[in-house]
Amino acid sequence: MKAFKKYYIISATPEEIFKALTTETTIQLWTGDLVSIDPTEGGAFSMWDGAITGQFITLQPYQKIEQQWYFGDQEDKSIVTIKLHEHKRGTSLELQHTNIPDEEYEDMVDGWNDTYMASLIDFYDE
Repeated sequence: MKAFKKYYIISATPEEIFKALTTETTIQLWTGDLVSIDPTEGGAFSMWDGAITGQFITLQPYQKIEQQWYFGDQEDKSIVTIKLHEHKRGTSLELQHTNIPDEEYEDMVDGWNDTYMASLIDFYDE
């Protein structure tokens, strides 16, 4: 199992980013794909037409989102923690993803950088 941590700067407030990560309509706008989301602790979500699925563990409005992502029958929980910090250019988004299966690691890092975060950043830079 591997872990990934990175900071991203996004030209939006922490409140806007939190809503963009927890509101179905807004997620559909920046992903361009089907989304199903129940933004409550214990609520399920599915993004990118089912490519990412899991459930919310913690929701601290405008500050922190913690999710469990599903990887088949994996015993160790794969946890994504997103912390939002005010920044002079908008928001510093701190991402930590733990217990990524070794065989999924490179694809997961590429997905975070080139798809997930790139799409979110582009949405606010337009």
